[in-house]
Amino acid sequence: MNTRVATGSNPGPAQYGHSVGGQPVAGTSGRTGPVFNPATGQIQATVAFASAEETRSAIRSAKAALPAWAATPPLQRARVLFRFKALLEAHADELAAIITREHGKVLADARGEVTRGSEVVEFACGIPHLLKGEFSDSVGSGIDSWSLRQPVGVCAGITPFNFPAMVPLWMFPVAIACGNTFVLKPSEKAPGCALRFAELLSEAGLPPGVFNVVNGDREAVDTLLADPDVAAVSFVGSTPVAEAIYVTASAHGKRVQALGGAKNHLVVMPDADVRQATQALLGAAYGSAGERCMAISVAVAVGEVADALVAELKAGVNALRVGPGTAADVDMGPLVTREHLHKVRGYVDLGVKEGATLVVDGRNQLVPGHEDGFFLGGCLFDHVTPSMRIYREEIFGPVLVVVRVPDLEAALALVNAHEFGNGTSIFTASGAAAQRFSQGVQAGMVGVNVPIPVPMAFHSFGGWKRSLFGALHVHGPDGVRFYTRLKTVTSRWPAGQKGSSDFVMPTMK
Repeated sequence: MNTRVATGSNPGPAQYGHSVGGQPVAGTSGRTGPVFNPATGQIQATVAFASAEETRSAIRSAKAALPAWAATPPLQRARVLFRFKALLEAHADELAAIITREHGKVLADARGEVTRGSEVVEFACGIPHLLKGEFSDSVGSGIDSWSLRQPVGVCAGITPFNFPAMVPLWMFPVAIACGNTFVLKPSEKAPGCALRFAELLSEAGLPPGVFNVVNGDREAVDTLLADPDVAAVSFVGSTPVAEAIYVTASAHGKRVQALGGAKNHLVVMPDADVRQATQALLGAAYGSAGERCMAISVAVAVGEVADALVAELKAGVNALRVGPGTAADVDMGPLVTREHLHKVRGYVDLGVKEGATLVVDGRNQLVPGHEDGFFLGGCLFDHVTPSMRIYREEIFGPVLVVVRVPDLEAALALVNAHEFGNGTSIFTASGAAAQRFSQGVQAGMVGVNVPIPVPMAFHSFGGWKRSLFGALHVHGPDGVRFYTRLKTVTSRWPAGQKGSSDFVMPTMK
């Protein structure tokens, strides 16, 4: 199958192409990129990079499929998604294995990613209810008015390496349930799941051309952003790229939701259970090697809790079990590429130069038998200040920094002053503190004694400030709004009345 990675019985790296019109398509541009196994450091596959013309071919396929799919009753579209959800569940272990093989996260975490993504499919299965409009009887004499939601057209999704299953599943199930067609450009670092989705959607009965996959780099992205047949663009990635995507696609008349970077803070109050807060921080900061947009990368220690918290964190980080994601007893796998490993190590070097206290140094992490893997142990900094780059910038690795503040108001001020406003949490036994924090913090997603406050599929996911470009979040109610256009109809059926020209603003009588 088009998504199979080479194993010992299949010599040489596998070849990843594209999926257009419901069929696997080999790349013809002559340009390719490597897909690494992060645990071994070896190339396990090559992925074709689509040319502008190859990308336009996928757009044309989506455009050709659009009229019939948009005219398909929502209930029938939902039934296709019901079958797709069942296939996701049946192939969950296979998809998790692809994720671990290409990204490096541990298998349990990969299975969780598939589950959270399939929950959005489950939400999209309710699209007949979600597309219901509003009706007003007799807004005037013999005049009724109602609203309806209709698809926007061909939609594009540009998704990151860190959640190769979940983030695409945040986008295309809602889009196609609403009657749109879709072109997905997944990360070239982890393309396997996207191509497998195309196969499963075909098996579920999705008509050819409704869902297409093009692999590639900036050439494919730039084509999607500029092509006049693409009506909407969804993106998840770093803030500089998100901003560029938003500006470029908007300039070409498209609606855009572009989710950017994060520096998620977890505030630990003096009345919090320190051990509970520590366990939450360990999972939230070091799970998936910190390669999560919702990872906690700043622990804000309030008042006298700081010393105890740092001591507990030090013990916990030193005890992290690091190894290949396929191992049963591992807490944290490798980073996705060698380049990213060097980048994150560089931030640790920088933090030392900036004067922060490196409590736990994971730069010399060794994994026996996987010496060429992209491994970095957990790193912990204390006495970090807001002026340091390791505080200001998104590191996207297993690096947690501790900032000490005197009280809750100082913690709020710290969080609110940061350019990112993606997610944040507070651990406390005080309802008053939790309420003050929840109402006063400037972030799109807030947790109270919950370390990673990712909303369920029937709510929407998105941040504030420079963590989101665009007015609408992904999946949930905002996802339906993003992938539909609102139309309002005002209707009158005159019976035997003689009409006359009216040169003034019409009013209802």
